[in-house]
Amino acid sequence: MDILVLIGRILFSAIFIVSGYNHLANGKAMAGYAAAKGVPAALAATYAGGVLLLAGGLSVLLGVWADLGALLLVIFLVPTAVLMHAFWKARDQERMMEMIQFEKDVALAGAALMLFALFSFVGDELGLTITGPLFSIS
Repeated sequence: MDILVLIGRILFSAIFIVSGYNHLANGKAMAGYAAAKGVPAALAATYAGGVLLLAGGLSVLLGVWADLGALLLVIFLVPTAVLMHAFWKARDQERMMEMIQFEKDVALAGAALMLFALFSFVGDELGLTITGPLFSIS
């Protein structure tokens, strides 16, 4: 089971690590888009989002307090779904694209919550991690 979870961690975390890097490397351009969507303090939010994405993604990937990393991803994904992909405000074809992005963020948040539960419940018994979980669910 350990190897399957490791493969899943690698596949799951890749999108967050790449996206986090892009948030930090292209922060000003991404902040312009966020500002157009009505995100307050868009530049700071973009950089904070990049940090959450990188920290969460690397934590899950490396197995360093992976439960906390999964929660960091949820903290990024839920507000992003609502603020950046408000399909209910969009029109026509834009509505469909925003709904897809909204649903993707919500689905990834659900997967991250499941990872949080898995890491917290299994604890130190899950192999191929650097540390055990920070939280414990019994």
